[in-house]
Amino acid sequence: MLAMKNGLFYPSEPCPMHRIFKREPIYYGWYIALALAITETVSFGVIFYAFSVFITPMEAEFGWSRGEISGAFSLMWLITGIFAFPVGYWLDKHGSRLLMTLGSIGATVMVLLWSRVTTLPEFVVVMALLGFCSTAVLYEPAFIVIANWFVSKRGRALAFLTFIAGFASTIFIPLADALLVAQGWRQAVFILGVLLGAITIPLHALVLRRRPRDLGLQPDGESQPAQQGKSESISLGEAVRSRFFWILTLAFALSSLCIVAVRVHFIPLLIGMGIHSSSAAVASGAIGVMQVVGRMIFAAVEWRFSSKTMAIGVFVLLTLALATLLLGTSPLLIVLFIAFFGMAIGTNTLIRPLILADTYGTTFYGRITSSMTFFLTLAGTAAPFAAGVLYDLFNSYNPMLVIVTGLSVVSILLIALLPKSS
Repeated sequence: MLAMKNGLFYPSEPCPMHRIFKREPIYYGWYIALALAITETVSFGVIFYAFSVFITPMEAEFGWSRGEISGAFSLMWLITGIFAFPVGYWLDKHGSRLLMTLGSIGATVMVLLWSRVTTLPEFVVVMALLGFCSTAVLYEPAFIVIANWFVSKRGRALAFLTFIAGFASTIFIPLADALLVAQGWRQAVFILGVLLGAITIPLHALVLRRRPRDLGLQPDGESQPAQQGKSESISLGEAVRSRFFWILTLAFALSSLCIVAVRVHFIPLLIGMGIHSSSAAVASGAIGVMQVVGRMIFAAVEWRFSSKTMAIGVFVLLTLALATLLLGTSPLLIVLFIAFFGMAIGTNTLIRPLILADTYGTTFYGRITSSMTFFLTLAGTAAPFAAGVLYDLFNSYNPMLVIVTGLSVVSILLIALLPKSS
């Protein structure tokens, strides 16, 4: 539109092309979310998912039992849980930058040392120290950071982070297997350790910041402070005195036990079915793709249902996945398992931080989620070791599959009986 002034025509409003080419500044929280998405992909890929690739070659070289090897991994997971609360407390008070940077440095050193172990005690010590460092670099501290930088867009930020990190197994299990075939397990682990440090250390050191207000910003990048709900005032003490917290914790602990037990032993399980190790690695990596698919579906339907309904759906999906492995070893059943299990893992990762942040707010979020993480980690710690021991006793993974399927059913019932949070 043109308007006349002093005999000349001027635009009466900004040109539409001005709107097209004018770019609003990107909220810094999204840079943090992207950095964490990358570092979580690498950290989980190297520390968690690649481990299953090296169980069989380490067993062959050292003669250690599967229970001993998976027991060291379980110890690592236990240490991660033990130190979850002090890490959450630190993050609430001081932010993430220093802690996650130091955690990345320590984790890198431990993975490099892992590639040089020669005795079982050395391996156990390295895994224990790796667990200590992992507390500062895996999902829990990343979720605390996201909870502080986002409020109304928290679900989208979590989905973005976990969408990218969902490819960790898809990338790193085949990569670890390719390195194993080409270089042997020791050099493969060494290369993964170098990759871990080269990517995570600079991103944590250069990108992370404590809270939006440190940069003169509001959460979500809004011009006005985000509205905080009643849950913002709920303290750790109030949370742990409620039945809601403990039933929710038990339900997620059981699901964590089921997921970790099967995830860690999935490649040896497939090899035991007569599947080639490289094909087993590809199948295990495909679970990561289905995690991403599950998160896409979750993001599309989450707003239609309550968090309780979504949690029930997630646990039902996990139970169906576990049950398929009990029905046989046909390719179709394995494909169904990969699809159901991957989607269950992906959505399980999303639903828990959303329930906690929506219920309890962000002021004490680090301490509350870390308190729950401790118990979830205890379950995750027991799972790989127990699965390994069961295999050693029965020379079969079927007893483990029966147990985890039953526990998954119990988790569904617990969520269904979940009381109101207040």
